[in-house]
Amino acid sequence: MILTATGLVSPRPAVAADDPFAPARQRMVTEQLAGPGRDITNARVLAVMGKVPRHEFVPGHLRSQAYQDRPLPIGHGQTISQPYIVAFMTEQLEPKPADRVLEIGTGSGYQAAVLAELTAEVYTIEIIKDLANQAAASLKQLGYTNVHTRTGDGYKGWPEAAPFDAIIVTCAPEKVPQPLIDQLKDGGRMIIPVGSLRNQELVVLRKHDGKLDRWAVLPIHFVPMTGQAQGSGVKTGKHIVIIH
Repeated sequence: MILTATGLVSPRPAVAADDPFAPARQRMVTEQLAGPGRDITNARVLAVMGKVPRHEFVPGHLRSQAYQDRPLPIGHGQTISQPYIVAFMTEQLEPKPADRVLEIGTGSGYQAAVLAELTAEVYTIEIIKDLANQAAASLKQLGYTNVHTRTGDGYKGWPEAAPFDAIIVTCAPEKVPQPLIDQLKDGGRMIIPVGSLRNQELVVLRKHDGKLDRWAVLPIHFVPMTGQAQGSGVKTGKHIVIIH
């Protein structure tokens, strides 16, 4: 780990100065996140989006498209989310340097890497074993020492590591799973897509004295949550939302 100019400890070395993807990554930030018609304003989130190498979390043959304004396939019918969606959900979660965060739906590991730059610890669960293993390998190779990975049913959360300051969910149950509510620290925040396949909203929750304040922030379309949320079995599908 290294101490940054802001006084925060970074979980991985700074991006190499000769990174050939750096210009595309900066264009992604200025045009897709903070540009006209977009609304990402959190300076910490923008800085991290400009640092984390998204191209390392996509298949090799798609690296030239890594910083385009859209999701990309990562195998098993899944996608890495559109950069704007990653930034939007991260900003809405209001991550703090001392936070311990639970992520449901690791996918390629990109969202976990973004959170790892902004918080103390990230616990991330992926139900598809091959994706979980690949994400763990990518995160380790990039030097993220504060990310804990697990293969399993995200509906159940990670009870032995609870409570969490924040929870982020990147797959959509029809209602917020009670185990995740139980594992959210009082005063904590959760962002989660909720609803049926054809009618989903991205919802922010805040827990106060055991009760939840809830408000919708964006119509969305995510893959349904699988495992216990659907009774049994694993079904997969693409996260196809594109925000213009």
